[in-house]
Amino acid sequence: MKLLASTLVAGLLLGCGFAHAGAREDLKAFATGLRGLDGQFQQDVFDPQGRKKDTSSGRVAMSAPNLFRWEYRQPYAQLIIADGKTVWVFDPDLKQVSRRPQGVEEASSPLAILLDPARLDRDFIVKDGGDADGLDWLAIKPRSAEAGFRSARIGFIRNQLLRMEYEDALGQRTQIEFSGWKRNPAFAAGTFSFTPPAGVDVIGGQ
Repeated sequence: MKLLASTLVAGLLLGCGFAHAGAREDLKAFATGLRGLDGQFQQDVFDPQGRKKDTSSGRVAMSAPNLFRWEYRQPYAQLIIADGKTVWVFDPDLKQVSRRPQGVEEASSPLAILLDPARLDRDFIVKDGGDADGLDWLAIKPRSAEAGFRSARIGFIRNQLLRMEYEDALGQRTQIEFSGWKRNPAFAAGTFSFTPPAGVDVIGGQ
């Protein structure tokens, strides 16, 4: 579970450039006018040999310019929040919170970049991912070595972001399927803020 938290604080991806026309148009339509997103995800993690290691599900939310919430609900609870200055990772079972300054890794997140499409060409090398499984795909690689992933594919259908797959430096592959997107919702107060509960250990600092 801790491996999932470290790789997914915002390690998810989007790009443009010399990409497949269908996926490029889907991306443009999805990102136009976007200031916030709220939806559900299911995540599967595979080892370098292709064996499934973990399956989890939960909620993802983000708001421009740099607020992010990734909440695991099944099979174990875990919460990751980027509040614009600090990244918080809360593990209720361990009664432990870790924190660190929000930085390059979060800024390079594809989900975050959806809210700032002008950065796509600058931050990613993008190639035509072709059509597969009924989706239009973009294949991308980050220009920054601090992005937290080696390569990725993003799949669209009918102007909607449906699936994302990425590979880390160790060859581990993560596949995420999204559903129930709500565009520009009215977020409840506290969605992107975090205060450590009483009695938990807090690790790290600003």
